[in-house]
Amino acid sequence: MTDLPDPDPDPSPLEGLRIREAARALIIDPDDRVLLVRFEFPAGTRWALPGGGREQGETPVETIRRELIEEVGLRGVEVGPHIWTRLHVIAFIDGRWDGQREQIHLVRAPRFEPAPVFTAEELAAEFVFEIRWWTLAEIRASEAVFVPRLLGEYLGAILDGHVPNAPIDIDV
Repeated sequence: MTDLPDPDPDPSPLEGLRIREAARALIIDPDDRVLLVRFEFPAGTRWALPGGGREQGETPVETIRRELIEEVGLRGVEVGPHIWTRLHVIAFIDGRWDGQREQIHLVRAPRFEPAPVFTAEELAAEFVFEIRWWTLAEIRASEAVFVPRLLGEYLGAILDGHVPNAPIDIDV
């Protein structure tokens, strides 16, 4: 009898999945408000950080710069440290992806009114239907669904000055 190698006892749960690489920004203004976009999916409404999928050859910072122009009309800001990492495994509506891995960077921005470069139709094609500023108190008092789900806790830590030295994994 030939000795065969043991099968991998702990295969990667992501093996064979098509994971989209993405980057998002935690944009905080001088009034400690955070800018969120409202996504309307068949499964429900989600308020999330602006950003999106990385294009071929793009770094996460380049993705954030492009997405901030397209989605909120923000240009010329410094993209700060990579503070959070998030992996969400869920089939995308278009069937191309099985999930998304996000790098989330801190962006301190001046006060501004969002003015997306994308038209309302282009935003709707990406399931984006509203952009607005939120305070921490509004997030904590809201019954809305936020992404990440514990955004109020994570944002509170950042506003208290607890910016991580290395990215931390956050929930879905």
